[in-house]
Amino acid sequence: MKIRSFDVYILDLPTIRPHQLAMHTIVSQSIVVGCVTDEEGREGWSEVATIGGASYGESTPEAIKANIDTYIAPLVIGKDPIHFDKIMYEVSKQVRGNNFAKTVVEAAIIDLAARSKDVAAFELFGGQIHTSLPIAWTLASGETAQDIEEAKEFLHQKRHNIFKLKIGKGDPFKNVEHVRQIKQAVGDEARITVDVNQAWDEDTANYCIAALEDGGVSMVEQPLPTWNYEGMARLTSRFKVPIMADEAANSIQDVFQISKHRAGNCIALKPCKAGGLTQTKKVAGIAEAAGIGLYGGTMIESSLGTAICAQLYATIPEMKFGTEIFGPLLFKDDLTLEPIKFENFEVVIPNGPGFGVEIDREKVKHYARSL
Repeated sequence: MKIRSFDVYILDLPTIRPHQLAMHTIVSQSIVVGCVTDEEGREGWSEVATIGGASYGESTPEAIKANIDTYIAPLVIGKDPIHFDKIMYEVSKQVRGNNFAKTVVEAAIIDLAARSKDVAAFELFGGQIHTSLPIAWTLASGETAQDIEEAKEFLHQKRHNIFKLKIGKGDPFKNVEHVRQIKQAVGDEARITVDVNQAWDEDTANYCIAALEDGGVSMVEQPLPTWNYEGMARLTSRFKVPIMADEAANSIQDVFQISKHRAGNCIALKPCKAGGLTQTKKVAGIAEAAGIGLYGGTMIESSLGTAICAQLYATIPEMKFGTEIFGPLLFKDDLTLEPIKFENFEVVIPNGPGFGVEIDREKVKHYARSL
């Protein structure tokens, strides 16, 4: 069984409401979907999501597709998908960087390899530890009363009891007060975290984190720019509230340096940042060895990408800070025939061949820019 072809599609999925970050507001999410086919016609599917073109990182959907089509796909044709780690090692020797593109390729090959053995993909990564994981939701209306009402409704539904607020855009001091009022309203029923998306300098961070810590916030994500390792280390040392590295924690080398210098005491995992699922497991191992907590991050993936992340995160012993792979709840539509399940404040890990979901080809065709 050898790989015969690798196809790549760019899709634009509409969201149910604007999702605001410091650098971009998502109203339609661009994702890249990969499909690998073997000589017997079996398929494996994958996805990575991007945020605002080039506003979040260096990988745009157009560049991801072009680099796969031109440079990576030719390297995997004719290879046995069960040897996915060897395949990606050989790819890495000829293609530098391009972690998002590598993730599309590796994940599709893993899906195909697992389906060829009629097992869930998590069986190829040591087996399933968790059948479900805690799931956070982002409150994003910008109106304190509305966010409080939404949080209380989701608590009542038992859908979420962890809420994140994006506070990197606008007046940081007003944003902090907004967060404090929400935490006061939900009390001990929910954990509140914030994501700054690199928007503060160190002086602002010192003032605002002190106020957030006093208000009961349970985590502060990437308050400083990615380059400021020393500033992140000072914040981590100064405050009791955990400081998370996200945009700064990409490669295994990045995470080693963060661990060595304590430039954060928790790490957001995202397969696309590390260059695939195998590399993400290595990131998790480095963090675990350093005593750094783990968080299952999201790039706002559809049901397909969420299944990929969920199955990988299910193989990691301790996800101390839970996950935020809520992407399917933010979109108006699914790319899979079956939805991802969310219940009892957790995301249920898909269980079936490959990543446990079946692609809806009609939806791919409908949302694709071109076929």
